[in-house]
Order: sequence, then structure tokens, then C-alpha cells
Amino acid sequence: MGLFSSINVASSGLTAQRTRLDVVSNNIANADTTRTPEGGPFRRSRVIFRPRVSQPYWRSPFQPKTLDNGVGQGVRIVEVQKDNDSKPRMVYDPTHPDAIKTGPQQGYVEMPNVNVVEEMVDMISASRSYEANVAVINGAKTMFQGALNIGR
Repeated sequence: MGLFSSINVASSGLTAQRTRLDVVSNNIANADTTRTPEGGPFRRSRVIFRPRVSQPYWRSPFQPKTLDNGVGQGVRIVEVQKDNDSKPRMVYDPTHPDAIKTGPQQGYVEMPNVNVVEEMVDMISASRSYEANVAVINGAKTMFQGALNIGR
């Protein structure tokens, strides 16, 4: 793996983790949002990642079809998905403007399905992953700088 391929893999991780941090920040910021333009409470979002696939290139009949020789090519973001499967939390607050007015759940407010503790754990994980990718880029840079210094 060369200098630029290792940096490309790490930079794809940086981009993915930055997006993950943005989504987690948005979830935490909207942890108490009970009314959205779509209607109802805010729904938690999450980022879906997939590995990058190898890109085909021109080859002779004696070379493998792709650049993939068992080495990873990085990560890509497939989508930012809303969590519509879990139900919103029900909190009793009859004075809230979005409280249910009639029925058996009268006085309850539908709150977002955001668990702040879980979001903080996701934020720490994304931050550590980001730092690891920065370390990979710095390590590759140092290694290739050292290789250039050997040639002097």
C-alpha cells in the first residue's frame, strides 16, 4: 500500500466520522424537540456505512481484475437514516402545548426517541475513530518522510 492509498483510506474514515459526529450532535440538539415540520416528535438519525469497493482499472490479461488484493479501500456513507422503528417516549406533562388533549393518554407528551447517554457514547466512539484516522495519516507522512531522509 502506497502513501496516497493509505491516506485515501484514512481520509474516507475522517469524512465518515465527521458526518457521524454531525448526526450525533443533531440528535443531542433535538433531544427535546416535540414538534417537527413532518409532524410529531423528532426522530433519531443514524449513519449507515459500507466498505468502499475496488475500482476496476485497465489491465493486461496476466494482471488481476481489480486493485483489491485483500487490502481495505476505506469506507463510504450509504445514507443517514431516521429511526422510525422505536416509539417515542411518553412523558406526563399536561401543561405542555403538545400534550395529548383527549383519550387514554391525555396529558402525555410524545418526546423524541433520543437517548442522550447513547448519543454521548456514539460521540466518544466517533471522536476516537477520527483521532485514529488522523494518527494513520500522520504516521504515513512520518514514515515516508523518513524514507526520503534515508535517500539523502
